[in-house]
Amino acid sequence: PNRTFQRHSRLLASDVYSQYESIRRGEQEIPKYFNFASDVLDKWSEIEKAGKRPPNPAFWWTNGKGEEVKWSFEELGLLSRKVANVLTKVCGLRKGDRIFAILPRVPEWWLVYVACMRAGIVLIPGVSQLSAKDILYRLQASKAMCIITDDTLAPAVDSVVSECHFLKTKLIVSKGSREGWLNFTDLY
Repeated sequence: PNRTFQRHSRLLASDVYSQYESIRRGEQEIPKYFNFASDVLDKWSEIEKAGKRPPNPAFWWTNGKGEEVKWSFEELGLLSRKVANVLTKVCGLRKGDRIFAILPRVPEWWLVYVACMRAGIVLIPGVSQLSAKDILYRLQASKAMCIITDDTLAPAVDSVVSECHFLKTKLIVSKGSREGWLNFTDLY
């Protein structure tokens, strides 16, 4: 009596689950190389454009100050392609290269994450509590060619960057500029 919803489990299944089921039954081909950005995000964008589903936010971010950012699947796809272009063209990253991202919970973090998936770049996430010594160790161990952070941790990165021989590009998420850093927001 407590589980009456199970009688109609097909009604509760999402489109993603039904796609999984059709792959499992052999009705859809499994992609040789799966890429979340192109195989899922772009597919959902096409479904919305075709009017097969109502537009829903793919991303909805709010902060404690009442600011919010809402992106549809199409917008998230477009912005992530722009960021992927920044990473590949401006930063010179290629498939398999590493980027170290130390960002708080801001929309740019998700853009970088999806862009890395799209471009095949390896994302190394870091928390904002890292010290300069922690950042140095992670940059050296990972051989990251690019780092992205905000104003808070940029001084810590600058204090150890001379010991990081693989690091080529520093991106900052900031309203202002910082010497030796590329402004991420301005670029995309």
